[in-house]
Amino acid sequence: MTHYRANLRDLEFVLFEMFGARTPGSEVPGEASPFGAGPFSDVDADTARHILTEVARLAENEVAASFTDADREPPVYHPETREVTVPKAFAESFRAYRDAQWWRLGLPPELGGTPAPPRLLWAVAELVLGANPAVFLYAAATNFARLIQERGTPEQRKIARLLVDRQWGATMVLTEPDAGSDVGAGRTRAARQDDGTWHIEGVKRFITGGEHDLADNIVHFVLARPEGARPGTKGLSLFLVPKYHFDWDTGELGARNGVHATSVEHKMGLKASTTCELVFGAERPAVGWLLGEVHDGIAQMFLIIENARMTVGTKAIATLSTGYRTALEFARIRVQGADITRMTDKTAPRVTILHHPEVRRSLLTQKAYAEGLRALVALAATCQERVALAAAAGTTDEAAAARNDLLLPVIKGYGAERSSEQLMHALQILGGSGYLQDHPLEQYVRDARIDSLYEGTTAIQSMDLFFRKIVRDQGAAFHSLCEEVARFAADRDSGHAAGEGPGRAAGEGHERALLAKALEELRALLGLMVGHLTETPGRPEAMYLVGENTTRFLHAFGDVLVAWLLLRQAEVATAALPAARTEDRPFYEGKVATARWFARTVLPNVTAQLTAASATDDLLMSVPEAGF
Repeated sequence: MTHYRANLRDLEFVLFEMFGARTPGSEVPGEASPFGAGPFSDVDADTARHILTEVARLAENEVAASFTDADREPPVYHPETREVTVPKAFAESFRAYRDAQWWRLGLPPELGGTPAPPRLLWAVAELVLGANPAVFLYAAATNFARLIQERGTPEQRKIARLLVDRQWGATMVLTEPDAGSDVGAGRTRAARQDDGTWHIEGVKRFITGGEHDLADNIVHFVLARPEGARPGTKGLSLFLVPKYHFDWDTGELGARNGVHATSVEHKMGLKASTTCELVFGAERPAVGWLLGEVHDGIAQMFLIIENARMTVGTKAIATLSTGYRTALEFARIRVQGADITRMTDKTAPRVTILHHPEVRRSLLTQKAYAEGLRALVALAATCQERVALAAAAGTTDEAAAARNDLLLPVIKGYGAERSSEQLMHALQILGGSGYLQDHPLEQYVRDARIDSLYEGTTAIQSMDLFFRKIVRDQGAAFHSLCEEVARFAADRDSGHAAGEGPGRAAGEGHERALLAKALEELRALLGLMVGHLTETPGRPEAMYLVGENTTRFLHAFGDVLVAWLLLRQAEVATAALPAARTEDRPFYEGKVATARWFARTVLPNVTAQLTAASATDDLLMSVPEAGF
């Protein structure tokens, strides 16, 4: 058996039960199933279940098979050829996923794909990302093909088809050595040529999949500044720069283009995924094409960035899920100590550590975050479905698009932070054994640390959430979502079962009251920050108080959303319990208990966040540098 433990039961619950049943006060789920509807007519619910089953089998076996080997013997860079050799075992895992053709889900028919509901696409992504994340990252060229298909010229769409048919690689090329997250400070230049092509010159770093031998060609999507363009992000354009020149009609490869990798970074984790520095135009021209013949680079690139942030959040959550299940399995078989009620009795029988309260506390918290964050991804996916269904009908759903935008930094930033944090607690369950390479958790911990860094650090995500997703639209999407949470919290008599115990309807008063209180405090925290923002015209230093609290707000918002989603799951589970099969009862009872636990023990952290934010003043920024 490989390391990976898929949670297919919970994925199906989220896709077909939680978001397939109307819940009081909810505007998004329950209105209509996307499966088999509109542009997704070829993928009904039964087909979706079959796909999940098959992908889970593939992920747990062939895809996961090289997870450890590729970490111990990562890709090798060859300076003499400037190329990279990927380990044989990993290449076999990649080919197994590629040959199964599941990556075609979500592609438009004109690119040989099958449109499918986003909640299914992200569930499939979770399975592959949890089993072997580098496999999914190398196969992400399909997203780039979709961008060319949507934004490229008719001639450039041939490249989109070649990316799919030839299964070429693709990369997102933004970061520069001295610019980092300040993308607008990039210095890579683009010079237009008489034949309509562009020559790119510059150095980019931290490029995922920048060089490898899993594909015959790699097309780099490069942000560069055309000669004479304005400074900042508005002056950047997006160019397609291939590793090899090629015939646009046949895809036959020609000479090497003027772009090459200088190295493969030696990293803490995720070693199977090559991270490279790329040099453009140093020895020969790096020839590229302006995407769509339109200078709209940052907006075009953000279509890839937003998908990448959703991918990173899903990766983090997938790793937490299998990490939790690894810890749970260990706790069920590891015998140590007596029951705490007989801890002084030397003759008491030894018990498995799952009997110990502290171990249970840790495991139930891990379970809550894994399942709550999975539901958060699905919530964003339902918004993406509404956008797609509206587009297919020739209309737009601006509210759904705005809500999706609002959720992305939470999924990526909060999801990555909480997942990494809880993986450390999973490691604790295994104790010293977890620190050994005999178990996958030490690799999970290392692989997950990147999730809070790339595609924008947590601090970047928190500022994006506050300034771009809330302040810019005057809080419309945020307040709409909060009103939905408030309606759910106010409906405190909607339980489907009476009595005590884990089968009782979650939140018959108490848990929903806790949610209502946390929501009120979240809004107060936002009001505090907006208040500081309004002071800035006359007191610019008030902006420091905003900056000091954006990450605090991100975490508080995430805790409220996860609590709400867990309580919604508990309501669905409680309704299902009376008619549930005997083998399903523990699953549903666990849902109820998990929601109640999270509301009672985690939601109070929102109070602490508000208290801390209320105490912020000029102290932080007044500390002299030498004082650090």
